[in-house]
Amino acid sequence: MKPIVSLLVAAAIAHAAPLPKLRVSDDHRFLLQENGQPFFYLADTAWEIFHRLTRQEAAAYLRFRAKQGFTVAQAVALAEFDGLTEPNAYGKLPLIDKDPAKPALTPGYSYWDHVAFVIDEANRNGMYIGLLPTWASWVAKNPRKDESVFTAATAQTYGEFLGRRFGKKGVIWILGGDRRADGVEDVWRAMAKGIAIGVAGKEDYSAVLMSYHPNGSATSSTWFHKDEWLDLNMQQTGHVLAETEPWKKIVADYALTPPKPVIDAESLYEDHPLAFQSKKNGYSLDAHVRQRAYWNLFSGSIGQTYGNHAVWQFYAPGRTPVNGPLMYWTEAIHRPGANEMRFVRELIESRPVLSRVPDQSLVTDALTGADHIAATRGDGYAFIYDAQGRPFTVNLGKISGERVKCWWFNPRSGDTSPTGEFENKGTHEFVAPSEGFGSDWVLIVDDASKGYKPPVRTGPYNY
Repeated sequence: MKPIVSLLVAAAIAHAAPLPKLRVSDDHRFLLQENGQPFFYLADTAWEIFHRLTRQEAAAYLRFRAKQGFTVAQAVALAEFDGLTEPNAYGKLPLIDKDPAKPALTPGYSYWDHVAFVIDEANRNGMYIGLLPTWASWVAKNPRKDESVFTAATAQTYGEFLGRRFGKKGVIWILGGDRRADGVEDVWRAMAKGIAIGVAGKEDYSAVLMSYHPNGSATSSTWFHKDEWLDLNMQQTGHVLAETEPWKKIVADYALTPPKPVIDAESLYEDHPLAFQSKKNGYSLDAHVRQRAYWNLFSGSIGQTYGNHAVWQFYAPGRTPVNGPLMYWTEAIHRPGANEMRFVRELIESRPVLSRVPDQSLVTDALTGADHIAATRGDGYAFIYDAQGRPFTVNLGKISGERVKCWWFNPRSGDTSPTGEFENKGTHEFVAPSEGFGSDWVLIVDDASKGYKPPVRTGPYNY
């Protein structure tokens, strides 16, 4: 196990310089920074970070993920695991009497001071916090175990508090939290309204970037697609191998009217018990994680959310494990799938981002299931993801240029090797350098006249 380097963190909260404000592009397909540059949403699920980590641990985690190329950490203010009754690392609770209208602003270092510290620390490292105001179990009405504490009125009050407190920081607002919204849509809408008022002083949704994290196999578009406050659709394709075609959900949301950006906000985690049954099915691998990242991105997603089963719960000595994590979180952050997420970001950012669209007509047979081949193209280039190294045939002439220059990109290492230059017409069969599960490849097809270079590796990757 590689220890995390100890960091000296000031006891008093120092405010980080604000990150660029994010907005949806004019064509409603991408996220942009204030200067118009595309923003690649590469998130890690750090659900319990506010609730379970100390300042030093949180700072070390965020610094490490930033080095790996992550741009977002998704975290929950009112945490899932007894977040209303089990104190944080400093013995502080978030609410008085579990009342969302009464945030516990205790003297000294309060729970909300700690949340502010973590957000500021993420921002210092160039990362946004995907801030879930509450895990949805505290909102959803569950007939078997009703833990709900919110009404529409308290949701708006709580939202206003959060908006005032954190609205000027580098935050992406994510309502929900692993639950359907049936029957409580009014609560979530009231919370969204409260956040906007808290940030802008009025119900101005242009002042915030907001979405909704649903339950497994669901999408925010089911309930809120046409709501003004919902800037982008989020999905959770979940943690089962039976969900072998998760890209179809991205395709479906991409096709909706009005168009909105889309992302898988909880994909299959690395080291997760498949279908929650490790003895029967084993655990997921980095190859599973890569497949879902490339499938989603080439099908229209704005980025990808990675997760590790030990990290999201911050499993550590003395802590009760949830669903059999394989190691402590301090070791799990070194797992290969996390480092490999950097490579897909470098690939996407190596070519003009804002012209990119999904286009399955680039291949004659996209195959099915775990063999699926996903294709996307932009200004003078195309990327074709071969999930298991199967031979495939490309329909040329789909991008500009009289000739195309082709490369094999290795998603496991970030390395690129040339594979030939061809006339940009007709069809051409390509055979990947290796075949089988874990032997995934990306074929880069460039308009030769553009002079595009191979994606630049910015390693080292094993910190």
